[in-house]
This record gives sequence, C-alpha cells and structure tokens, in this order.
Amino acid sequence: MIELNPFIIFFASIFTNNMILSNFLGMCSFIAVSSEIKTSLGLGQAVTFVLTFTTILNYIIYYNILVPLNLEYLRFIVFIITIAAFVQLVEMIVERYLPNLYYALGIFLPLITVNCAILGVSLFMVIRKYTLLQSIGFSLGSGIGWTLAIVALAGIRQRLKRARVPKGLEGPGITIIVIGLMALAFVGFSGIVQIQ
Repeated sequence: MIELNPFIIFFASIFTNNMILSNFLGMCSFIAVSSEIKTSLGLGQAVTFVLTFTTILNYIIYYNILVPLNLEYLRFIVFIITIAAFVQLVEMIVERYLPNLYYALGIFLPLITVNCAILGVSLFMVIRKYTLLQSIGFSLGSGIGWTLAIVALAGIRQRLKRARVPKGLEGPGITIIVIGLMALAFVGFSGIVQIQ
C-alpha cells in the first residue's frame, strides 16, 4: 500500500473528496445556515476548527487508549463524547469573545456536535489507517472544503434572492438543484487526485 503524502490528502479533501459535495456529510447545517455569506463563513470556520482539533484528539485517544486496551468497539461513543465536549468549549469561547457571531449562528453552533461530517472525518481516519500527519491534513482539508462549499452556496443563494425563480422551485427546491450542480462541478476535479 502506497502511503499518501499529507499534502495530497489535504488538497484531495478540499476538492475531490469534499465532505459535502462528494460524501454528502453535514448537509443539515449546510443548507440551513447558507443564506448569508458572513454567517456561513463564521460557521465554516467553527466547523473547520472543531473538525481539525477533534480529529487530532480522537486520533490520540484511539491509538493510545482504545487500541492498546482492545476497546476499539467503543470508538463511536468515545468520538461523539470528544466532539460534544470540544463543541461546548468552542461555544463558550464564541459566546464570550464573538457575541455577534454567536447570535447569528444561533442553534446551529451547538448543532456542530451532531454534524455528521465531523464524526465522519474521525471514522474515515480510522478506516483508512491514516497517520497523525495524514489525519491532520485530512481534517483541515475537509474543514476548508466544507467552508468553501457553504460560502459558495451562500453567495449563490444571495444572488438567487434577486433572480426570478419559477414559483415551484423557490426556497429549498432551487437550493437542492444548486447543490447538485455544485457537486457536479467538483466532480471535475476528480481527475487530479483521489483518496480512498
């Protein structure tokens, strides 16, 4: 098995294996918060931060505690607990130092806990047997890719507010069509590099 360079994994997780547009993980907050660019960017940064640091924590916990004690079967519970605790910490920090962003994100900030993209990255890290550097590249790239996708969707949705959309497609209908077109556009990057 060829060991992939962490930089290749980083770029692949942004473009060719984007969590949203390739794996469709994290769709709930992606659709719900993507109506304004500023809010989308704030949520994207929070998701990237949480995703990167929880993946590092989960890597350390998995390979230094669960594997030596033969408790790998507890990884789902342990990963979710780690993510929930870390999101609570981030929520307290954002509320304290960035109150405008905290109120703009509303309920979606604590819902980062149940964003399946964050759990998915930790599980992919284990399934693909990534090293710590590969895991960092994968998680950081996945967060940046998620942010790129949500900000792009927010920009498109802001433009669509002023566009004439057929009555039956207004709201969620046109949003789902735009997401599908964005996913097709990102498929164009698939010839560059793929990770499995």
